[in-house]
Parts: sequence; C-alpha cells; structure tokens
Amino acid sequence: MIDNGEGTRPGHGRRSRLADLADMTVPVAAGPDTRDDSLRIRREFAALLGEFRRTAVLLPLGEDACPLTADLNGVRWVYAFSDEAALARFAVTRGDGAREWDYQCLLGARLLDGVVPAVGVPCGVALDIGSKGDEVLLPPVLGIVPDAVAVDAHEHGEDRQ
Repeated sequence: MIDNGEGTRPGHGRRSRLADLADMTVPVAAGPDTRDDSLRIRREFAALLGEFRRTAVLLPLGEDACPLTADLNGVRWVYAFSDEAALARFAVTRGDGAREWDYQCLLGARLLDGVVPAVGVPCGVALDIGSKGDEVLLPPVLGIVPDAVAVDAHEHGEDRQ
C-alpha cells in the first residue's frame, strides 16, 4: 500500500526507457532516413517491451479488489505503474492522493499474457498514467499481447478465438 498524505507530492524520478521510446514514435517526415528510423524504433521498442515483460509493475486495485481500468474508444486499459512514486502521482492527479492504495505486484509478462486475455474485451496496458511525459500505452496489437486477443490479428491472417 502507499500512503500519499495530503499535500505530499512525490518528486519526479528519471524517465522510464519506455517513455523515452514513446516520444520517438511520433511520425517523422517522409524522406530517405524514414525507413532507417522506423527500423531503429522497432528494434528499440522490441528491446524495451522485453524489459517491460521482465519488470515487476504495480496494479492499483479498486474497491472490488480488481485492477483499476478505464475504457476508451472500445479498448479497456489496465492501469500499471513502474513504482510507488508513479502510482502516487496518478492518485494525486485523480484527487485521491490522501487515501491508501492497495495494489498487486506482478511481472509485465504476466500482465500482458495472463491478465489482458482474461479481460474478455480488447485490452491494453496504460503505464505510468499521471506521470506527465512518462506515460506509455501498450495497445492490444500483435507483438504486444497474445495473438489470440490482438485486435489486428485478422489483418495479418491470424486465426482469432
């Protein structure tokens, strides 16, 4: 649990590598280097996704003891945080900074491979929401979530169940 007492706001730590990568995924102007940039970004994203999968993240729990989620444009997003400071920033942003927060800790791989498919609707991960500039969305697409629950599987000829 984290107790973020009233008036307390944790300092901003260093940016996560996933947040740095998210900044680099803004479309670049077409030109001769576009293909090289795209390949570099894909390689870096794959490495950082691997890092996320090996890293423990915090899932804040609601009153029903289930992970907190938000629905936006037909996708359910599971809130996850890289550390207690990021969770505290989220709590302050929501106006809930004075209460204690229960959370589960699990590996990013278990979140992507176990929790996301169990939701039953298109589901991604919203990492470090509330940490301005460090937010990262991991959408429910091939290469991030299991193929069976990826929303773009049909575009690539995958058999979705």
